[in-house]
Amino acid sequence: MFSVDVRSRLDSTANQIDLEVWIDDRLPFLLEQNSSIAFEGAQMLGCRPLGIRVSQKSFTLIPLDGVIKLDLGVSNASVVVDLDEVSFSDLVQDIQTPQSLATSKVIDLPLKEYFRFLKWWPVLRAIIDGRPVYKPGEIDFVNQDGSSLDLNRSFTQEDSDEEISWFLSQTGYLHLQNWWSQEVMEEISNDMDNAVGKYERGDGRSWWAKTKDGTDRCVRLQYFQNESESVKRLLTDDQHERIATIPGDGHSIVWDGSNDQNAIEALVKPIGVVEGISDLPWHKDCSLGRHSYDCSSMTVGISVTGADSRSGQLAVVAGSHRANLQPNFLHPYLDLPIIDLPTKTGDVTVHLSCTLHMSHPPIERERRVMYTSFVLPNKGKKIGMDRISKVREEAYMKVSQVPANNQD
Repeated sequence: MFSVDVRSRLDSTANQIDLEVWIDDRLPFLLEQNSSIAFEGAQMLGCRPLGIRVSQKSFTLIPLDGVIKLDLGVSNASVVVDLDEVSFSDLVQDIQTPQSLATSKVIDLPLKEYFRFLKWWPVLRAIIDGRPVYKPGEIDFVNQDGSSLDLNRSFTQEDSDEEISWFLSQTGYLHLQNWWSQEVMEEISNDMDNAVGKYERGDGRSWWAKTKDGTDRCVRLQYFQNESESVKRLLTDDQHERIATIPGDGHSIVWDGSNDQNAIEALVKPIGVVEGISDLPWHKDCSLGRHSYDCSSMTVGISVTGADSRSGQLAVVAGSHRANLQPNFLHPYLDLPIIDLPTKTGDVTVHLSCTLHMSHPPIERERRVMYTSFVLPNKGKKIGMDRISKVREEAYMKVSQVPANNQD
């Protein structure tokens, strides 16, 4: 099997950093080591001087003459970000990102400055982690024999796990055909109809949206295993558990059979949503933080109904899980292929947590789908999740409302 585990940090090693030591000693050392590769990324992304103020300390990162220069103070910054010491420590250690800081209102920047800060995220990771920002042409897609990979390929249960594993490792996604029977999906769809009346806006276990005709719709039913015996059986079925074994990294579902765990969510994708979140714009699931602690987990989408270009299909950016790039939108320089994943009832999609993906809004037919996840074995107590999970529902609202031509 072919691993997708790219974790580089342990929760046990994450501590509150010493602000003065990090800025005065660690940052100059990191710039000495990684400044040139970070500059290449900053140049591609069009990053402007970034100033950061934390307590009584402040500094500016300036892309200039082939390197990232460190300037004390923020007088030469194009955008200035004010952070408390905990948030700065989180940012440095990849527990939070500019997106999660903005969503939780730790920072509140004007829109253009907000996007200028977002653009720095891959560059900051290049400085701190030594991971170069993706350059066009760096990723290719080949089979194990060296031939070109068909990025639109689908797999069935008859295909070998080795073949499926290789494809996932190269592309970051899968389309599994006829994984579940239409009969099982019909049972689950009926269970969704029967359960929706048990949810209400503000209950903490559902998402809601308003359509253009003024109807209030429940679009995400969380803890859905509690509402469907068919779903409970599906979650423990060998067909489902087989997906977790494909990379060979020990992925497993986070569910011990109890009712108080959100093991799976049932989604309805209505037509004409005008308020609330139903279909998310381009993002990586790790865009809120913890890439280096948790990636790559696997998100599994089970098609209760089919999906195509008229009914809200999923789209992915092939190979984006292998690249340090913008986690919140598609930058114009990105050359990786965009792949649509149309499905039929009973099909399954899989994408890795650091694969760029989005869902198209349906325009002709509603879509029904369930999402659950397989996560890597835990290497220690989870930190930072309370800061991330509380902003999940609103996390992409800012990005989804901004035209691409404003992301300068």
